[in-house]
Amino acid sequence: MIIYGKQVCLYALEKHPETVSTVYVAKKGILPQKLFHQFHDKIKFLEEKWAQSMSKGGNHQGLLLEISELEQPALSAVKRENFLVIFDGLTDVGNMGAIVRSAYALGADAVIATGVRQLNAEAIVRSSSGALLDMPFLIIPNILDVCNELHQVGFKLYGAAMEGEAVQSMEFERKRALILGSEGKGLSKKAQGKIDHLVSIEMKHAFDSLNVSAAAAILIHRMGYAVK
Repeated sequence: MIIYGKQVCLYALEKHPETVSTVYVAKKGILPQKLFHQFHDKIKFLEEKWAQSMSKGGNHQGLLLEISELEQPALSAVKRENFLVIFDGLTDVGNMGAIVRSAYALGADAVIATGVRQLNAEAIVRSSSGALLDMPFLIIPNILDVCNELHQVGFKLYGAAMEGEAVQSMEFERKRALILGSEGKGLSKKAQGKIDHLVSIEMKHAFDSLNVSAAAAILIHRMGYAVK
């Protein structure tokens, strides 16, 4: 797959060089000397028009990579972890990438996307600033399957909702999963029937709600540390 943009491409080159098959350069001096020498046999120089075509008009900043497809872990392996983040019908790749970035930085073990059958992985890699390359990520269309599987191995499921208990005052089970609903509809009815506790963020000023990615970062941070 093709990813582009200076920050995410440099991250992939430095952290996951084994996944890179081709380095496309459309801007002189974009690569640090060390990386230029390391990948010299994989570098191809592009004219701007071809870089624009490969990035489909996106802001490539003069650097694009062809990398291997992401491998999806098995749910059986993910169930052995302790802290999961679950997307319940989220489809905005910008929000998903931001949440993956927070989840990776703040110590979640894996992310599961439900309510969808496929996603634009390249876009999520970009919007996560490369964190998706390090975060176990899997797609399971039916959230009921995920919830049932997790309950069977002792997970407590916490759903983000404005009417939930303030996360600032809670402690969480060791095996825990945070379920985040979609921007427009919130938690699905299927998920609501399986969630053990609803959690919310107590705010200082009256306001409708936070963007799902901003709320997710706060909830993940709290759930990462306030463990029984």
